[in-house]
Amino acid sequence: MTAPRIDTETLRRLPKAVLHDHLDGGLRPATVIELAAAVGHTLPTTDPDELAAWYVEAAGSGDLVRYIGTFEHTLAVMQTREGLLRVAEEYVLDLAADGVVYAEVRYAPELNTRAGLTLAEVVETVQEGLAAGMAKAAAAGTPVRVGTLLCGMRMFDRVGEAADLAVAYRDAGVVGFDIAGAEDGFPPADHLAAFEHLRAESVPFTIHAGEAYGLPSIHQAVQVCGAQRLGHGVRITEDIVDGKLGRLAGWVRDRRIALEMCPTSNLQTGCATSIAEHPITALKDLGFRVTLNTDNRLVSGTTMTREMALLVQEAGWTAEDLRTVTVNAVKSAFIPFDERKALIEDVILPGYADAL
Repeated sequence: MTAPRIDTETLRRLPKAVLHDHLDGGLRPATVIELAAAVGHTLPTTDPDELAAWYVEAAGSGDLVRYIGTFEHTLAVMQTREGLLRVAEEYVLDLAADGVVYAEVRYAPELNTRAGLTLAEVVETVQEGLAAGMAKAAAAGTPVRVGTLLCGMRMFDRVGEAADLAVAYRDAGVVGFDIAGAEDGFPPADHLAAFEHLRAESVPFTIHAGEAYGLPSIHQAVQVCGAQRLGHGVRITEDIVDGKLGRLAGWVRDRRIALEMCPTSNLQTGCATSIAEHPITALKDLGFRVTLNTDNRLVSGTTMTREMALLVQEAGWTAEDLRTVTVNAVKSAFIPFDERKALIEDVILPGYADAL
C-alpha cells in the first residue's frame, strides 16, 4: 500500500469518512436552480455548469468573508420543508456515490427560518431528509451513516438556542455541536455558557478555530471551551518551529484533538498556498490526529475522492496515508466507541484491503 499513484476510480471505491462538511455548501447546482425558480430567487446564472463555476470562482478570492457570502443563494432555497427535504436526501446520496461510509453534516438551523419554519421544524425536516437518503443508499448497496452537527452562528445571539437544540435532539440523529461563521472578531469564549451547558449534558462539540484567526482562537477553543475537535485548525502550525512543538500544539497532538482539515477550502480562503505545501501533510507526519474533509462541496467544487486525488498527486500521499486519516476520522467521530470500532474493523479496513 505504498504505490506513489492511485487511479481515481480506485480512490472513489475507497471507504471514506468526513467530519467537516456543511449542508448548505454541498447542494447540486441543478437543484439550486430548480428550487430558486420555485421560490422566486434570482441566481447569478441558471445554467448548472456556469453556476458551479461561479461558486468556485467567487469563493476563491482568498477572503473568508466573501467565501461565506456565497451561501446567500444556497440558503435562499433551504427555507421550506420541500427544499430542506430534497437537499438533505440528495446530500446523503451524493456522499454514498463518492464512497463515503460515515459522515457528519453540519448546518445552522437559525439560517433556515426565514419562511416561517421553527428551529425544531428545521431540525426534524433535515433529519427526515437524511433518513430518506440513508434508506435509499442502503437499498442501492452503498450504505452510509450520517450524523448531524448543529451549528450556532458565532456572530449572532442564538448560539444558546442552537446548543439547546443539540441537547434536545441528541437521541434523534444529532451527534454534536459547532459554532460557525466569521472567526476573526468573534472568539469562541464569547459562547462559553453554551459550551458549559453542552458539557453538562454530555454533548460533544467541535469549534471552527485556527482558520481566519490564529493561536488565540485555538487556545480558547481547546483550553477555555473544551472542544474535542477543531474545525480546520490550520494555524496550529504557528506554534511549531523547525518541527518542535510549542505547548499548545503539543497539547492538541498529545490529547488526540482531531484537526478537521479541508485543503481545497483552505486554498480558497488563503489559509494555504498550495496542496503540496498545505500543513495537513506536515501535521500528519508529526503525529497529529489529522482528518481529511471537503468543507463545502459545491462552493469548493470538490468531493472526498478529489481531495484524496489532490493529496496523492501533489503531496505524494500513499494509500496508507489515506487509510490513516480515514481511521483518524472514525476514531474522532461523535458516536459511541463500539460503533466506531465496528466501523473501522468491519468497513474501513476491509474496504481498503478489497479496493487495493
